[in-house]
Amino acid sequence: MSIWWSLHLRREAASVPLARRLLLGTMETAGVDPDISYDLSVALTEACANAVEHGGDRDTDEASRAYRVTAYLDGEKCRIEVADSGPGFPASRGAVCGRAAALSPATAESGRGLCLIEQLADHVHVRNRPGRGAVVSFDKVLKWREGTLLDVS
Repeated sequence: MSIWWSLHLRREAASVPLARRLLLGTMETAGVDPDISYDLSVALTEACANAVEHGGDRDTDEASRAYRVTAYLDGEKCRIEVADSGPGFPASRGAVCGRAAALSPATAESGRGLCLIEQLADHVHVRNRPGRGAVVSFDKVLKWREGTLLDVS
């Protein structure tokens, strides 16, 4: 079974729960284990919140006021990608917390989202496109509820 969807969302706080609910509904319908669904939904919430907060200048063109979320449930894996059109990550910032020591300390008010995503997902990839935005993608191996009606093979 393969399911995918893509959303083009305005960089507004109200868009974050919309993306999260769509992901949770998709995984519930497909029969994904609730614990896996929860982990991915929290990771998606963090990635979307980062895009809303840092993904562009609200006073510029329409593209800067939006971000994209794409989710793929394909066989035994879910892959999620959140892309914005902001300035990208500062050069001093590490890619992902487990692979770089330059991220904010645990007591900082911001900067922990990527670390949380890394803890909840199996693989995380951050592409920095300075001046054109950032793309955060992550995936996780899926577990299925017993008796799921959809064929997952």
